[in-house]
Formats: sequence, C-alpha cells, structure tokens
Amino acid sequence: QVQLVESGGGLVQAGGSLRLSCAASGRTFSTNAMGWFRQAPRREREFVAAISWSSGSTYYAASVKGRFTISRDNAKNTVSLQMNSLKSEDTAVYYCAARPGSFLSQNYIEYTYWGQGTQVTVSS
Repeated sequence: QVQLVESGGGLVQAGGSLRLSCAASGRTFSTNAMGWFRQAPRREREFVAAISWSSGSTYYAASVKGRFTISRDNAKNTVSLQMNSLKSEDTAVYYCAARPGSFLSQNYIEYTYWGQGTQVTVSS
C-alpha cells in the first residue's frame, strides 16, 4: 500500500500563488508516476500534471501549462505543485495520485493510490 497526504491548499486572490505538497509513504517503490488531479463541484475529475519519480519527466494539462510547475524530491518522497497566476477557474479540490509504471497518464482511472484532497479556492 501507498499512502498519500496533500497539504498547502487555501484561499488566494486571482493572480496569486499557492504551493501544494504530497507526501508519499509505504511501498512507494511500487509506483513511478505521480499525478495531480482536481475536481470542481458538479464536474468530472480533471488531470492537472504528472511527473516520473525516476526520470523527472513531466506532463501538463493545456489549461495549466506555463502557470503550474510539478516537481519531486526523491529523498523526501514528496511531490509538489507550484501554482502561479491563479484564476477563479482553478478553484477545486486537488488530489495527489500514484500509479505503477512510468507512463504519465492523464486518465484518473489508471491511478491506483489517492490522497484525501486539499481545497484550493481562488477569489476573483
């Protein structure tokens, strides 16, 4: 099993920044791809970004590319999401997820482990 715990959500004004963190524990060697997803009320869960533990390769949704940066700290088993130039449409619950294999999937169904989520609210 792998446990994921997110932190860093909160309320921010449009144009501001937030940094989310995801701490992984347990059998982390069984996973290689880490992803961030988000879900707004009455909307489907949406891919945000993903990163490979081993290579550091990254992949972003078009809606956040250039504004968000995903990174990892292998020594601390932590993945972070730096969010800049936030917009009201970025408001959602943000989830950290992990999957075996190195493919940086955009499909939430392919992720095995999930955190509890952290709320991000951007006021306009």
